[in-house]
Amino acid sequence: MSVKVDARGLSCPQPVMLALKALSAHSEALAVEVDHETAAENVERACREKGRQSRIIKNESGYTVEVSAP
Repeated sequence: MSVKVDARGLSCPQPVMLALKALSAHSEALAVEVDHETAAENVERACREKGRQSRIIKNESGYTVEVSAP
């Protein structure tokens, strides 16, 4: 089961901050929802810098960054 983070409608750096907060609070996989490609790329990069694998999936409401569990 993954933790869901809804960062749609937020501008950077807020999606990154929410993702990093969720990373530090949970040891599960994350699904971070954003509505801009730049935000998705920034979240993915920040999670990789914390040692987590991630991938960006484009969907009808924007983008989902799936972040693996440690």
